[in-house]
Amino acid sequence: MSDAGGALGGRIERRVARWVRPRAPEPLPVQFDRRRIYVLPTGFGLFFAALIAAMLLGALNYNNNPALMLALLLAGAAHTGLFAAHLQLSGLRVVSIGADPVGAGRPLQLRIHVRADPGRERRGLRIACGGHATFFSLQQGSGEATIELPTERRGWLEPERLRISTTRPLGLVVAWSYVWPERPLLVYPAPETQGPPLPEGGGDRAIARMHPAGDDVHHLRSYRRGDSRRAIAWKPSARRDELLVREYEQPLGADIDLDWRALAALPYEARIRRLARWVDEAERDGRRYRLILPGQPALGPAQGAAHRHACLKALALMPEARGHG
Repeated sequence: MSDAGGALGGRIERRVARWVRPRAPEPLPVQFDRRRIYVLPTGFGLFFAALIAAMLLGALNYNNNPALMLALLLAGAAHTGLFAAHLQLSGLRVVSIGADPVGAGRPLQLRIHVRADPGRERRGLRIACGGHATFFSLQQGSGEATIELPTERRGWLEPERLRISTTRPLGLVVAWSYVWPERPLLVYPAPETQGPPLPEGGGDRAIARMHPAGDDVHHLRSYRRGDSRRAIAWKPSARRDELLVREYEQPLGADIDLDWRALAALPYEARIRRLARWVDEAERDGRRYRLILPGQPALGPAQGAAHRHACLKALALMPEARGHG
């Protein structure tokens, strides 16, 4: 009976969800008041209601006052639980959402920050988005939930409505509310898994980086776990009575041009994936690079987290392949 009641409650909730707000994205922050919170019985709640109804009928039929009092006490407790579940959500504020961009195909960690007045304890709250859910509680009136969302395509990801719900304290009813944040999330293009190395750098200003294998010995340093045995300087290590490792200086070109036009032989999306991989490789190597895309001003030359984000964002927001070459 409990499973049948749960299915019935789920069907009722889905019908109600078509008419509840919000029906369009809305700016944050959003606060839940009595007009935004909805309450329905759970499967266990429907079974409990049927049980109380049977107890009342039996008590009235046999004029059993103790049974009648027990049924009324249980009904009062259920009624109080309904208000308690409603108060769990009343006054909640969804303050902000955010996520660090990831490459398409990798899960996006969506962070939802929720606040409320610190006077009331709120635990066991469930937040769901697009079939993915997690539980969280508010400590001192503030809390953060993280939901893992799958990504498939580069560009802006519009999150679905967030559903915050609770079945506390008795599990007889579920209280829930919706919020639809007006905040798209950025998904970077998936970098190419294998391909040619970075193009040669140009410009007059040469830079160098430390590398385990290079052309010129730059200095000796203490051994660190994971260093290659070939890089150990055995004679200096014997004199110093400690393991020393050679660090080489490897000259690199100053600036790299990551030019869209130079990849004309590749398909449209393959160009984007290769440029995304080159951006990451240039950052790992500490290289300055310039990204040149059609119809946009060149980005750089520069390096660093902000420049990487600007380049990957420009690649992520490139128009769809149709009509472009």
